[in-house]
Amino acid sequence: MAITDDLRKTLSDPTPFYFAAGTADLALQQARRVPGLVEQLRAEAPARFEAVRGTDPKAVQEKAAARAKEAQESLQAKVGEFINTLDGDLKKLGESAQDLALRGVGVAAEYAVKARETYEKVAEHGEQAVRTWRGEAADEIEDLAIAVEPNSEPAVVKQEPTPAAAEAATDKKPVAKKAPAPRKATVKKTTPPTK
Repeated sequence: MAITDDLRKTLSDPTPFYFAAGTADLALQQARRVPGLVEQLRAEAPARFEAVRGTDPKAVQEKAAARAKEAQESLQAKVGEFINTLDGDLKKLGESAQDLALRGVGVAAEYAVKARETYEKVAEHGEQAVRTWRGEAADEIEDLAIAVEPNSEPAVVKQEPTPAAAEAATDKKPVAKKAPAPRKATVKKTTPPTK
């Protein structure tokens, strides 16, 4: 029964739907920015092409070789530093491995919490987007106004009946209501089960 309860709870939870709606709404907002970016790229493209055409391939190759050499030296230095810091004592190595593993678990838990928070924020955004699409935003504002001022009821104007309307109401005779007709009992036919 726990599995069916879990399935029922999972299938009745609207959060994934709201997450999808929020994602779609955010994607739509980003897509609206694309035409402006395209125009900006069109304006900047000639200058960039000219800059690429004007560069010397040998200078670029020399820069790349210098960067690769620096990266190699840096990597060798860090590897050497790491090897020097390692102690021959296996106990220390085991402790540091355990410490790294615990740090990894902590980082993973932190990322899981951040992912959950982001999921919930996008789901809330999706819920607001769905309400806006449905036109429920006005209903929410009314609910908020009632929550802020719970004692203020909408003003209902009562009109005093005019004397002529009061006389007309008293002149009317009460109408006798008919009793409802008795219901007929229906017989349901059941067929015996076939084997």
